Amino acid sequence: MLSSLFRILALVRKELQAMMKDPRGRAVLFIPPALQCLVFGYVATFDLNHVPYAVLDRDRSGASSELLAAFDGSGVFRRVENLAGAADVARAIDERRALVVIEIDQDFERKLMAAEPADIQVIADARNSNTAGVAMNYVAEVVNAFNSQWRGSHGEPAPPIQVSTRAWYNANLETRWSIVPSLIGTLTIAEILLLTAMSIAREKEQGTFDQLLVTPFRPAEIMAGKAIPSLLVGLSQSTVILLVAQLWFRIPFAGSFATLYLGITLFLLAAAGTGLLISAVVTTMQQALLATFLTVMPFTLLSGLLTPVSSMPDALQKFSLVNPLRYMIDIAQRVYLEGAGPDSLSADLWPLAITAGATLSIGALAFRNRIA
Repeated sequence: MLSSLFRILALVRKELQAMMKDPRGRAVLFIPPALQCLVFGYVATFDLNHVPYAVLDRDRSGASSELLAAFDGSGVFRRVENLAGAADVARAIDERRALVVIEIDQDFERKLMAAEPADIQVIADARNSNTAGVAMNYVAEVVNAFNSQWRGSHGEPAPPIQVSTRAWYNANLETRWSIVPSLIGTLTIAEILLLTAMSIAREKEQGTFDQLLVTPFRPAEIMAGKAIPSLLVGLSQSTVILLVAQLWFRIPFAGSFATLYLGITLFLLAAAGTGLLISAVVTTMQQALLATFLTVMPFTLLSGLLTPVSSMPDALQKFSLVNPLRYMIDIAQRVYLEGAGPDSLSADLWPLAITAGATLSIGALAFRNRIA
């Protein structure tokens, strides 16, 4: 047992030296995850902090000015143009000068004073449907606030039902708070799969794999020696992303680091097992690279990072049950924002453990049959 451990450690040392011998290789392992985390943190967000809008005010009354002042003072809307006629509306949208155009009818103030419904037309550029939807929600919030203020200032009865909203775990509804913790798994899985698959493919392509087989190493020891360095690199990359989230974006961490790293370890074991399974099938580094990207893309799309799993077709929801990234994203978000512990995360932890055991076992079997 002790001799087997020493042989594994020797192979781990050899793999780490192969990874770290080139200064540029060391930089590639650790700098890109940090840079990608920064880019995703600023770019991959559904929040709208700047909405350019144009106005076609046919009423030009005190009430319409009061409504437009509510938009201007919201901190989100910025008026870019006052339109003269209906023909200017299409031009403002087509030329992308305005994301939203607000059109106020002539009888706007008269209807309000008479306690009649006063309509405004909101035209949004829906070429990006998500952005348009968020902008329309912002418009609705401003209009609702204006309605409440108008009723109060003119002695009208308040609406019979008023909704008071409260967002738990992310009070400001910042997309970055959910996206950045998810990157712990999303940015790591591609690197782990690639490192694990390429390590054996490189040996096969360079002709050193046969030399490795005539050494006293057993197949299980070779697999462990190839998987452990990838796990160490994955833990290091996850720590780098975690530090960026903590120190740069200042996202509050509500949970336990021990729970988070338990999930990360199980996730990395599952990813390493998948990489070993790929390496047992391919014979060249080019095949390993192609197989890795063909695996990472479905894993990312079915992970729930951008699209909730519950909104996917039933067949894809069932297929996503074997996706380790799905569970890692849920663990990272819940530990980070909710402060969830191992008990409440059991529905994510035990599938990860099963996936890790299954992929490592199948990878070992395929690897043993390959060299037999």
